[in-house]
Amino acid sequence: MASSASPPSPPLQDNADAERRLREAEDRLREAIEELQRRQRKIGAARGPNPNSPQHKHQHSPPCCDHAAYEPSCVANAIGNICQSFLLSYGVRVGIGILLRAFKLARRHSYSSLLDLKQLVSEKDLIVREEACRIGLLFGGFTGSYQALRCLLRKLRKKETPMNSILAGSIAGLSILALDDSNRRRTLALYLLARLAQCAYNSAKSKNKFHLWGSHWRHGDSLLFALACAQVMYSFVMRPESLPKSYQDFIQKTGPVARPVYKAVKESCRGYPVDVASLSAYLSDRWNSNYVKLEEFPAIIPCSVIHPDTNSCLAHNATATSATFRKTFPLYFSLTFVPFVVLHLQKFMDAPARTCWLAFKGSVRSTTFLSAFVGIFQGVICLHRKVASKDHKLVYWIAGGMAALSVLLEKKARRSELALYVLPRAGESLWYILVNRRLLPDIKNAEVFLFCVCMGGIMYYLEYEPDTMAPFLRGLIRRFLASRISNPGLSSNRNASSTYLQTLDAMKKPKLQDGGQAEASPSQKYNLESIQGL
Repeated sequence: MASSASPPSPPLQDNADAERRLREAEDRLREAIEELQRRQRKIGAARGPNPNSPQHKHQHSPPCCDHAAYEPSCVANAIGNICQSFLLSYGVRVGIGILLRAFKLARRHSYSSLLDLKQLVSEKDLIVREEACRIGLLFGGFTGSYQALRCLLRKLRKKETPMNSILAGSIAGLSILALDDSNRRRTLALYLLARLAQCAYNSAKSKNKFHLWGSHWRHGDSLLFALACAQVMYSFVMRPESLPKSYQDFIQKTGPVARPVYKAVKESCRGYPVDVASLSAYLSDRWNSNYVKLEEFPAIIPCSVIHPDTNSCLAHNATATSATFRKTFPLYFSLTFVPFVVLHLQKFMDAPARTCWLAFKGSVRSTTFLSAFVGIFQGVICLHRKVASKDHKLVYWIAGGMAALSVLLEKKARRSELALYVLPRAGESLWYILVNRRLLPDIKNAEVFLFCVCMGGIMYYLEYEPDTMAPFLRGLIRRFLASRISNPGLSSNRNASSTYLQTLDAMKKPKLQDGGQAEASPSQKYNLESIQGL
């Protein structure tokens, strides 16, 4: 009978979810332990050495370094950070290039060439070696020099203060010179400036010193993203020279409108004569071009010129959306999958199928967001031409802001990251315009100085106010700073975790000597000793 049947066995999905929650709990515990150890070292450094300690030799002995638990040598620790960060960043860049190359070969239906290393990783088709080396030198040089400078300042000043982190981060920021492109350096500097402003604002808000009106809004990050996208899309159409060449090419390849058409739109809005010859040459190559007679000074560029392949604006926008999805999915999948595998190799080895599924799901969501952005932007442009007979440059600013509403398709945690990614692009465009109009001085290598200043501030907040940083940025920097190459022995890990457990037990049960042994079984049960750094 059905009533006497045995209950069904729990599904495998429950076991997988339980293992995932356990791994997440171990990660949170590891971060909490490391944060507690850092705070204890800083408190001990602020109080000074204990004169009653038998190890106290003189009054002004320098405090112990952060890496003393697993690597007593400061030089070995710095070299380990250089090697680890270089290999990680180099591997991420090369891995992204190889995966994109594989997608390109698969798109050509040349599946057999995926197993041919000459076609997959040949230097003729995969030119990433120099760029990967420069990125590796940037990350490796910064982490290694930062650790070395912190140890040097700690021994010279014989104390641990926030100034040590600020000075070490600022001087180590000179590693940005590994990038030879000033536009890329400026982009990174402005990105860090936005992150530093975020940390400073969160710090002031947490201390009830300052907060912006509307900062409690649920969709404040989406509003910031919309404002930044409005400036970027306006600059792309009206002032394309204010954006980096690589960013221009990305927007151009992602969108469905050709470059001669954008040029004609810009000239028409500014009242300049349109290059009729080049525009006619472009339209003559279209298979279904049915456009009106072109004028040298048109009031508006019609839809028949913007999308000459079809007379329907709705069909054009639908085609643009689907084409954008096909073009950008390989890029988003590579940017999601490769960094996770390289930076979290152990998690990938534990659950490779789940990692691939999460990367695929996140890539589909991000690609859908970008495809919707392109479709909405083109839809607003076509709608304006249906109701107006004269073009205006403000239309493209509004279209960029409205298209940014597609960010609501992304996860809530991703929206602020996207806003802070696009914001430096808008700031870079504004920087160029102000310098071009001589409202700001054109100082050579100003982006290097800005990067160094921002890195000093970022490292201060990382060491002393980590809660003010975004979890993504905090975890990324700590991942590169946590060197375990030089001496990853189990003895040091066991000593560190035992010290923490004894300290925690002393705080809860100061008079019970057997408390540490009572806590030993849970740590063995959950295998805390296997967590790197404990």
